[in-house]
Parts: sequence; structure tokens; C-alpha cells
Amino acid sequence: MDLKYAIQQRHSIRSFSNKKVPLDLIHEIIKYANLAPSAGNLQAREFIIVDDDKLKKKLSNAALNQEFIVEAPVDIVVCAHLNRISSYGKRGMELYCIQDSAAAIEHILLLAVDNALGACWVGAFNEIEVSKILNLPSYARPVAIIPIGYPTGEVEYTKRIDTEKLIHYNRW
Repeated sequence: MDLKYAIQQRHSIRSFSNKKVPLDLIHEIIKYANLAPSAGNLQAREFIIVDDDKLKKKLSNAALNQEFIVEAPVDIVVCAHLNRISSYGKRGMELYCIQDSAAAIEHILLLAVDNALGACWVGAFNEIEVSKILNLPSYARPVAIIPIGYPTGEVEYTKRIDTEKLIHYNRW
């Protein structure tokens, strides 16, 4: 698929069919997501595949009751790996690992489009609750929950700010 087309087609999908997504496809998506850039090539990110309905329900509750997290056949929880980036000190642990995770998240969203899947980047959740639900070690910080599956319903297109209003030269 053409990259520009995939970018144009990427939308937050919040309605999924109950059709199963093959786990080998999810593994392939994560393989390519991990090719995203990372600080010092430390790849300070981890991916948790959640396909258990009880766990998905708990994640949904921790994410302000966003029910489409349960509806999706699979949720991918992307976590920053704080120990892996600790050589960069405070900035690495507060920023670089989040950037590493965000780059991988965007790859997941585009790979979903490339595989006729829908996905949504969910960042609104109780981080402490998600950490407890997934039994995360102290050095793992959940950054996003990505419900992923075959989309149903109409795609909601959102307006974008004209880029001419966003571009600045040399200073703000």
C-alpha cells in the first residue's frame, strides 16, 4: 500500500466486528512496529497482546469505560521500558522512552490500515490501574492501549488545521 494513502486512510476506529484477528498477523504488526526509530536504538518499548475478554473489560474500565476496548478482538498495550533507556538519565526516562513508544504506536496504526484493520490510539486511562491489571513491573509504563480489529460502520473523518497555520520559520 502507498504510504501517503495509508496515512490518509488512517482514522480512529471505535467499532469492530467480532471476526478474529490472526495472532500471527498481530505478531507481524509488532515486528514492523519495533522497526520505528528509538533513542540510541535501545528500543525502550514493550508490547502486551490482550485477547482475554475479562482483561479487556478491566482495561476498558481503567480507560474511562471506553467499551470499544472490549469490543475489539485484540488490544495491544504499548509500554515504555524505563530501565532500557536509563543510560540517558532523567530525560531518557521521562521523554525518550515515550517518544520510542509513540513512534511504534504510529507504525501499528499504519500497519493496521495496510492490513485492512482498524485501530485507535487510546491514551486516556488510569496508568496505575492498567499497570495493576497487567501486572507490569515497576520499570514498565503503559503509554497506550490500541484496540485493533476489523472495522464496522462509518468512518468518522475529522477536520485538520490548515498546515499553513502550523508552519513557522526560524521562530514562533
